Amino acid sequence: MAHTSQSLRRGAALLASTVAALGLLTACGNGGQGKSPESVSGTAAPATGNASSTDTSNTSAVPSGTGSPSASQTGGSATGGGSSTGGTTTSSAASTRCHTSELTASVGGNNPGAGQENFPIVLTNTSGRTCTVRGYPGAAFVNAAGTQLGPDPQRESGSTAATVTLKPGQSAWAGLTFSNPEISGAKTATPAALLVTPPDEKDSLKVTWKSGAVPVSGNASSVRLGVFSAGTGV
Repeated sequence: MAHTSQSLRRGAALLASTVAALGLLTACGNGGQGKSPESVSGTAAPATGNASSTDTSNTSAVPSGTGSPSASQTGGSATGGGSSTGGTTTSSAASTRCHTSELTASVGGNNPGAGQENFPIVLTNTSGRTCTVRGYPGAAFVNAAGTQLGPDPQRESGSTAATVTLKPGQSAWAGLTFSNPEISGAKTATPAALLVTPPDEKDSLKVTWKSGAVPVSGNASSVRLGVFSAGTGV
């Protein structure tokens, strides 16, 4: 009788071992997923590389020593004087620089030519003091939600930047140019506005864009900016 009980105990232990082994094989056969997947919280990455498209501080232009004014001289006076070191103007120039709060921005009419669309970006001194601008503007096309359309514009090379002195009410302009999308075949979008950042400033001015579609990607989609010159570009 004792021998029979001992045999039953060994049989029960063997059965338990077999059941455990079968359970392990079943788990392995299901890819090792012995429990429901854990929920991991997080945030989705932006759909494009322009994670902070409405922040134009990274496009705020500083004098680069390249580019030559080709503008009308009716709105202010431009001189080649002044110096820039390491991408920033001297303290004297900084003290006379026009700040965003002292300016209004506008975009002039298109002056097309040779497959190019050419617009003047105009800054007008609305303050009560004389101030200066020098170099390139920052610019970004945005949609109604404030999301940037297309990459940052590129700076035109080939001319020398000049310091433009603006008395109250006077203006300076910089060219904004891109290839006609109907000719280049670039993908287009129609902006709601153009954000314009004065040279060496971080705050931008919003100008309603009324000139239709602009290139945002694909062939010949680059938008280019020139340096500021005196006048309105007309």
